[in-house]
Amino acid sequence: MERLSLTEGSISRGLLKFALPILFANMLQSLNGSVNSIWVGRFLGEAALTATSTANTIMFLLIATAFGIALAASIIVGQSIGAQNMPHAKKIVGTSATFFACISVTMAVIGWVICEPLLVAMKAPPDSLPLAVAYMRVIFLATPILYMYAFVMSVLRGAGDSKTPFYFMLLSVVIDIVLNPVFIFGIGPIPKCGIAGSAIATFIAQVISFSWMLVYLCRSRHPLVLHKDEWHLLRLDWQVIGTLIKKGIPMSAQMFVMSVSGILMISIVNRYGVDTAAAYGATLQLWNYIQMPAFAVGMGVSSMAAQNVGARKWDRVASIARVGVAYATLLTGSVVGLLEILNTHAYSLFLQDGTAAMAAAVQINRIATPSFVFFGVTLVLFGVVRATGAVMAPLVALTVSLLLVRIPLAEAFTDHLRAGAIWWAFPLSSAFASVLAVLYYKFGGWRTARMESTPVQSAEGA
Repeated sequence: MERLSLTEGSISRGLLKFALPILFANMLQSLNGSVNSIWVGRFLGEAALTATSTANTIMFLLIATAFGIALAASIIVGQSIGAQNMPHAKKIVGTSATFFACISVTMAVIGWVICEPLLVAMKAPPDSLPLAVAYMRVIFLATPILYMYAFVMSVLRGAGDSKTPFYFMLLSVVIDIVLNPVFIFGIGPIPKCGIAGSAIATFIAQVISFSWMLVYLCRSRHPLVLHKDEWHLLRLDWQVIGTLIKKGIPMSAQMFVMSVSGILMISIVNRYGVDTAAAYGATLQLWNYIQMPAFAVGMGVSSMAAQNVGARKWDRVASIARVGVAYATLLTGSVVGLLEILNTHAYSLFLQDGTAAMAAAVQINRIATPSFVFFGVTLVLFGVVRATGAVMAPLVALTVSLLLVRIPLAEAFTDHLRAGAIWWAFPLSSAFASVLAVLYYKFGGWRTARMESTPVQSAEGA
């Protein structure tokens, strides 16, 4: 219990130590995706790269669906550990693991059957369609491992262990990068698999890393490991499953809202031609890295707050929120400032100097990129409040900000500002979301929210 506890000691030091492995793991995932795209795009052609992009969009939405349920399980586990109720934590782990396994197998079967008609419905280019089908079918076969891997990592982080997921993420990425060319081109007895080889490499890397992680957790006698006399906890508890669904779906919906907002913004950007679209595409590549510190701090804050909610240490919950906001603002602001200093040098990785696309990218960076400072504040405060079980308010706030404020703003002033209206919509809507988050944190009823029906003492001082 002691090695998992986040309820004692320095909050600033503890949050930094906890969030950094999450940040590095997110960076590794992005690096892995970039390297795989290079192999596919450079050596298999644009049709293959288009196929992987289309397939990955579908997979992101599927993973997002399960993300909320995994996060709900991790929060309950964190609260249980904070309350020093390890039997309940193991019960949640057992039921959640079986539930996730059932979901993943169902997804794999359905995905295998419908992937081709689904890609056709998405208007996948004809020359990339067979490649996308081949790639997706392998990915769907790997879905049970992908889901269970993500689930175990989420629960470990919720329990206060962010280092173990990082180490095994590093192992997975190294194996994936090494195996990609092996299965794409074929070496020795391994046949040339083309685009399917990239998916096979990912599958094998996940299997090896996941298996070694389970062995490590058992051998290190991790407190959450279910031993033989505890395997009965793997039985489905429908009350627990009901809680996971009730609390998890709104959290999954938050990712869905962000995805929909992103798709709508791209459709608006595309109206202004290839230069503006290219500039926005380059900006998105850099934004993936800018938002990583805020995501890492937000996840760290959620895990720390959940344990302290379970321990009923509401003074520490309030301190976690303050330190989290400070870290998110400092880290995100530093990256935003660095990007402003680098300016065209950063965008020259994707665009040529002196072009209309480069000029548009500089404008986007100057107007829209600072919005991620507000985004970080929002993520942290919503990470704190959802640690108690308050999941609807963050969903409503994000829906209003991203769909009912950002999109209309981008559309409303196009006659006067042209593409500039799109870029100004980012900081204005992000600031609005941040205001909503602060107001709900200060005056909302999140302190009395519950993940489960079991009463949890509230405190007005948080």
